[in-house]
Amino acid sequence: MKNKSITNVLFYGVGGQGVLSASEVCARAALIEGFHVKKSEVKGMAQRGGSVESYVRFGPCVLSPLPPEGQTDILVCLYESEYPRLRSELKTEGVDLFSYLDKAHRAVGEHKIFLNAYMLGVVSSYLKIKEEAWVMALEDTFERGHAQNKEYFLQGRQEGGRR
Repeated sequence: MKNKSITNVLFYGVGGQGVLSASEVCARAALIEGFHVKKSEVKGMAQRGGSVESYVRFGPCVLSPLPPEGQTDILVCLYESEYPRLRSELKTEGVDLFSYLDKAHRAVGEHKIFLNAYMLGVVSSYLKIKEEAWVMALEDTFERGHAQNKEYFLQGRQEGGRR
């Protein structure tokens, strides 16, 4: 992302996919990097399968956990059928990562629990947050599976860096 005061990232999908965990990793990585961070979460009615969205905002000074409508810089969809619902939140010059979703599914195969780690890797390639901060945030957020989370994160980071 270009230098600007506040960066807005929207993660969304359905319950059970790790949307909230992904946004937590992003928020922690930004904190580790020294940014001021705000995060908001909206959970659907069902624990699993309901719509879930989470905004992460970071910069030198963030006052609100929600960005103005249509001002999301990076859109991270983790569930294909949810895509039409929130794509209007992306600003004109924003980055839509939906095209990486199929690649993420192929990369993780039957290990769907790591889809969010892969997509976080893609997200990280678009942000000015050091790789070390992301890895620390992954380790701080997840109790187990550190090696696999890091492996899929790095695969996603590499894929995002190919643009």
